[in-house]
Formats: sequence, C-alpha cells, structure tokens
Amino acid sequence: MKLFYTPLACSMATRIVLEELGRPAEYIPVDHKTRLTADGRKVHPLGLVPVLHTDDGRVLTENAAILQYIAADTELVPSDPWDKTQLQQWLSFIATELHKAVFIALLDKTAPEGAKAYALGNAAPRLGLLEQHLANRDYLLDHYSVADIYLVTVLNWCQATPVRLDGYPAIQRYIKALRTRPAVAENLMRDTQQYLQELAAAAAPIAAASPAS
Repeated sequence: MKLFYTPLACSMATRIVLEELGRPAEYIPVDHKTRLTADGRKVHPLGLVPVLHTDDGRVLTENAAILQYIAADTELVPSDPWDKTQLQQWLSFIATELHKAVFIALLDKTAPEGAKAYALGNAAPRLGLLEQHLANRDYLLDHYSVADIYLVTVLNWCQATPVRLDGYPAIQRYIKALRTRPAVAENLMRDTQQYLQELAAAAAPIAAASPAS
C-alpha cells in the first residue's frame, strides 16, 4: 500500500499505526506548501493528507477512516460493539473538536486574527473535558488504540501554536507516556527532522536571492 503524508501533519498518526503493527507501506511525501508530491501530483482534491492507496487499487481519505481500516482486526481497534462506539466517539472528538475547531486556524498563517482568537478560545473547554477524562486512566479507551495515536499526534501541535498544557497535568502525563512508545518517538523525531529540512530547503532560494549586506 501507499501512504501520502506530510511531516508532522495528522498523517503521522497513520504512519505510527502502520509501524506499531509492523505493516509495510510506501511513504510518499506531499509538500506542506504546494500540496503536491515531488513529481507534481495532487493526490487529494483539497490537497489534504493522509491519502491511502491500497494494494488492490482503492483510495481512502480522512484520517479517522484510514486509521480504522489499517488497524481493523487488531488490538488497536476494539471488536466489542460498545467499545467500538466509544472509539468512534473519541475519533470524532479529536477530529472535530481539537483538530478542526482549535488547531486548523492556529496553524494557518493566512487565517485572520479573529479566526485565530476564536480557535484559541475553543481550546480551554475541550482540553478541560479531555483532562477530566484522563485524570484516572492511561488511555482514551480501556486500552491503547488508534484514538490515542491520533490524539498524541494532534496534541503535538501545541508546540507550534499558543495552546498551552500547563494547567492540564493528566494530559501532560498522558503525552509523556505515549511518547515513550518506540513507534511514536521514532515518528516524532523523523517527521521533525524532515519538516526542518523542508523549511531549510524552502528558505535557501530566498537567502540566495537576497542582496549581500
């Protein structure tokens, strides 16, 4: 299978799941600015990632759907009907109440200040709900799941936004514990290095074109 991704985007969650399960895949980067692959392909009409191409030629988009597809029939996706519904609940919460309602505008350099202020204002009640849920538990469900992998990926964006976790000790403990998992730690390190390399490469032509002082 082929996974189209952008470093440090939500597609990192898919890579973590694949590596947690030891499943091989070809990883194809999509530029975070142009939304194109190195050969100029646009793999999603909206320029979004992740996009999964399966071995039998099917195409799947939307992170929550991809996570459940690649982890189906494994310990990362529960089989019990109630537990599976709880998984859907948390994947929906992460996607809509955190990913979209908080972080999208804060990470978008073109978003107006009013939109950024509104998004930042959304953070506290949502993080408060999450803090309460994690106060006496290690995972969102009763065991490690794709929802935890999606959540730790999204919360990593706090480092690039004004969202602060100082008043949320349970969330901080949760993130620290998940980052000790090899697949999470390795992808965080790899994606960070790749992202910094992309920034340096993008800045190089600008520096070269600047007049000498």
